Amino acid sequence: MAPKNRNAVPIVCRGVRGATTIEHNTPEEILKGTLELLALMIRFNNIEPDDVASAIFTTTRDVNAAFPALAARQLQWTDVALICGHELDVPGSLRKCIRILIHWNTVKTSSEIRHVYIKGAAQLRPERADLPPVDWEELEAWIQEQIDSDVR
Repeated sequence: MAPKNRNAVPIVCRGVRGATTIEHNTPEEILKGTLELLALMIRFNNIEPDDVASAIFTTTRDVNAAFPALAARQLQWTDVALICGHELDVPGSLRKCIRILIHWNTVKTSSEIRHVYIKGAAQLRPERADLPPVDWEELEAWIQEQIDSDVR
């Protein structure tokens, strides 16, 4: 048996959370909102698809025109286990909300994980909503580049 490397940093599975809201329950808005949220989660944490064990996508019951997990497939997460579901329908809770929980194998500590809450979902976790400025046009270009890479 080989000796253990006492200086090795352990890889553990961490949860990365994010949430956003959309204006209308349409396939286009669901996909666009999910792509934006997922892209920010990926980029702020330097997540590689091969390091992702699985991801759970949930929506409030008023968001049902499309599967939000399709966004991950469009970003080339072809070998990642994905599932969609609905959040509990708690009276008075935020509406038209999409949430993501990524199970990510990483050497980062819990305190190094950047959770992403944008748009109306920022009210869910105000302490997590203070993100660096986002260049939305650049983000859209990055998303499109990832989608187009599937064509090559």
